[in-house]
Amino acid sequence: MPTVPTSADPSAPHSAPFAPSAPLLRLHNPRGLYDPQPHGYSHLAIVSPPARVVHIAGQGGEDAAGRLAPGFDAQVHQALRNLGVALSAAGATPSDVARLTVLVVDHSEARLAVFSRALMAMWGQAPTPACTLIPVPRLALDGMLFEFDATAYLRPEADTESPGEASPATP
Repeated sequence: MPTVPTSADPSAPHSAPFAPSAPLLRLHNPRGLYDPQPHGYSHLAIVSPPARVVHIAGQGGEDAAGRLAPGFDAQVHQALRNLGVALSAAGATPSDVARLTVLVVDHSEARLAVFSRALMAMWGQAPTPACTLIPVPRLALDGMLFEFDATAYLRPEADTESPGEASPATP
């Protein structure tokens, strides 16, 4: 995976394309905006057409059997595992994700740190997607503390599953 250039100057731009020529998705942090990398996101996600768009529904801390993981940390990690499964089913990887929308019940700096560390672990040294975190009073299920949705972009020829071939959510 490419590395993100670092600089002692926090106003210096940093971006890294995912492919050596004509990247489909470029994540960028322009001069004049603070460096969001420590929080696990980028300010801009720039997609060059043509692209196949993959919308991933809200992923929470439920396993394949629908059991909700106990506690915030466990739900974040399960949701990221779920994202990996969904991306794989579409023939995508985390590097193809342009945008995340994150919903957190009882948001705090401590919960932000948990999410940021988990996101950075999943993305490694690659640039992280554009992201908006929204504190909420409650989510769909009792005990659900974390959820996010994602949008990924792939080259059109990357089709691995035809639109009518939905896999069942449980075995």
